[in-house]
Formats: sequence, structure tokens, C-alpha cells
Amino acid sequence: MFWFDPMYLVFALPALLLAFYAQIKVQSAYNTYLRIQNRRGITGLQAAQQLLLANGLGHVNIEGVPGQLTDHYDPRSDTLRLSEPIARGSSVAALGVVAHEIGHALQDNQQYMPMRLRTGLVPIVNVGSWLGPIIFFLGLLMQIDSIAWLGLVLFAGAAFFAVLTLPIELNASQRAMRMLTTSGLVVDAEEARGARAVLDAAALTYVAAVAQAISTLLYYSFLLLSGRRRR
Repeated sequence: MFWFDPMYLVFALPALLLAFYAQIKVQSAYNTYLRIQNRRGITGLQAAQQLLLANGLGHVNIEGVPGQLTDHYDPRSDTLRLSEPIARGSSVAALGVVAHEIGHALQDNQQYMPMRLRTGLVPIVNVGSWLGPIIFFLGLLMQIDSIAWLGLVLFAGAAFFAVLTLPIELNASQRAMRMLTTSGLVVDAEEARGARAVLDAAALTYVAAVAQAISTLLYYSFLLLSGRRRR
């Protein structure tokens, strides 16, 4: 029989509130600056083509991707995928999103170590993120500490992945702002503030992801250690 543990909220509620706030900030910044056209009237696709060529990344392919806020760079295929509102729109938000993803392409091209490490961890994390909790709670139910610890270690890999992702995303945003200003795509301080607002809001979601992963890991540790004390 399953029950709700009030202690879960003690660990998880702050991170959940931060995640909720981060999503509000992202949607607010994105929707605001998606409606504000950039001064040069350049589309996200045109900006991507210009920035890729300027940074020696002409080998990177550009493809469309369905949805909203689904834009990403795929290092496995050297492909930049842009959603329709970003690729076809000539908004300030489009410039910020495109430059951020090209920041990832630059990281990949320059073999930026944290990104290489994260890419290598993807298969392990994909397994650990869903298998770890199953093994952990199985070990708790069976009261076999070794199994529970194995599950905890597997899930810790997912938490480490979230922690590692944060500086990668922040670095991509720093690269994005430099590219936008040096290329002249951002022509004044107002546009720079808009692009920065979009990037900062997106960064907050990764901060929230780190908080959620760590709070869950701490909760699992609490369950395991408190269970041992009760025996």
C-alpha cells in the first residue's frame, strides 16, 4: 500500500515553487519579446545562417522542429533545430534563442569539456534517471540497504547531470550575447536587454532543475538513513 509522506514536501516544495516561478518567467519573457521586432528585421533563420558562417560553423545543418521553445542544437548530427516562431519570426526573442543554440554549436566545435562530458553521460543518465528510483524503493521495501544504495547512486548520476548542465547553459548564453553584440544583430541597449531577459529566464529553468534533482536526492538519502536508524 502506498501513502503520501509529508516529509517529501519539506524537501521538494522549495524546488517545485522555484520551477513554477521559472516557467512563468520563461513564458513571460518569451511572449513579451516574441512580439517585439528587432530593428534590422532579420528572421531567426537569417540570423542563424549569418552567425554560423561568421563563427566558422558552415557545416552545421539547420532544420525545423515542431512546437514552441523546442529549439536546440544536436551535437550528434551537427544540426541546429529551430521552431517555426523562431525561424520565421524577426523578433528580439528569436535573436536570443538562435544565438544561445549557436553558443552550444560553438561549444561542440571547440570541444568544450563540460559539454563533451555531458554528451558522454547521456546514455548512463537516461537509464539511471528512471531505473534508479525503482531500484531504490525496491531496496527500501525489501530492507536491503545495498540495493537501495545502488538505486541512490544511479539517481545521483541524474542529479550530477543537472548540475553539469547549468554551467554549460550559462556559458552558451554568455557566448550568445557576445555574438549578438559583435555581429551587430543587436543594435542598441534596448534590444540587448530583451535578448538578455530571454536568456536569463531560460537559465532560471536550469537552476530550478538542479534544485529539484538535489532536493530529490536529499529526500532519498533521508529515507534511507532514517530507515536504518529505525531498525
